[in-house]
Amino acid sequence: MWIDGHLDLAYNASLGRDLTLGLGALRACDPVEGQTATVSFEELRRAGVGLCLGTLFAAPQTNDHAGYTDWRGARAQAISQLEQYQRWQDGGFIRLLGSGAEISAHAAKYDQHLGDPAASPLGVVLLMEGADPLRDVDDLPFWHKEGVRAIGLSWGKTRFAGGTAAAGPLTERGRELLAGMRELGVAQDLSHLDEQAFFEAVELQPRCFASHSNSRAVLKLGSAEGNRHLSDEMARAIGERGGIIGLVLVDSFLKGGWVLGDPRVELQQVLRHAERYAELIGWDKVGLGSDLDGGFGNEKTPLGIDQASDLGRLAEVFPDEARDGVMGGNWLRWLGANL
Repeated sequence: MWIDGHLDLAYNASLGRDLTLGLGALRACDPVEGQTATVSFEELRRAGVGLCLGTLFAAPQTNDHAGYTDWRGARAQAISQLEQYQRWQDGGFIRLLGSGAEISAHAAKYDQHLGDPAASPLGVVLLMEGADPLRDVDDLPFWHKEGVRAIGLSWGKTRFAGGTAAAGPLTERGRELLAGMRELGVAQDLSHLDEQAFFEAVELQPRCFASHSNSRAVLKLGSAEGNRHLSDEMARAIGERGGIIGLVLVDSFLKGGWVLGDPRVELQQVLRHAERYAELIGWDKVGLGSDLDGGFGNEKTPLGIDQASDLGRLAEVFPDEARDGVMGGNWLRWLGANL
């Protein structure tokens, strides 16, 4: 069973995509323009992806997007997505998982019933990407009760910390939330967190991972333009705490300076990021966090990855001794031990 550490399933449903369709049917009626869809439940099963971290992602208001402007708006988006996951579970498309024991049992059952979607649907662990749906730390028990097992404080800048393209440290509200997460056992996702906040955050909640982050050194970017990515020091800090780093499959995050219209990136470039992390923290802490449905289509995925079922081609680039771990075993071990 393979594991993807980052998929925005319910957010895609909020855009009007029906992930219960086959990919051909989904593409034929796709309401999202300019982003050729790569992910559906059927595609993930064809790939052998039996478990993922599925996000609750509330989109903030930007110049070209009418998103939330306060925590109430963020909360409404997250609740709507939570309800979508629950509907999918009721329909037999997914199984929500909230503990290491449930994850281990799901993995065993999935492998046993690989050809039967009804007997073994996609397992989903809920990850909140950006903490703005929480009013404050007192909201944390509600979200934990509803199944959220990991939270990333930031996407862009939030009330809790600086994030991608929005530099800034932890706020006092962020420190309080991390303390609450540590007490309740909610893991911390460090992807998108700005470096000014990062090193304090890993001290306050060391049960951590980066669900979808590539290597700043391989991209040859400095700290300002590369704040979406991990420096070697940040990667080491995750590894020292036993965390996993998931590799992102978007070309602009694989090759520095890549823009739409450039030749698609070769899969060997994914291997370069993996090798950098393996050199720093070991192959046993490298995983997949594809983000294949994260606001881009196969126009921006590596050459050969036109849809989720092509992930087998990615597996072929990793060393034989590391392949099973990167494609799922490392995430399975971490989730089983930490949730």
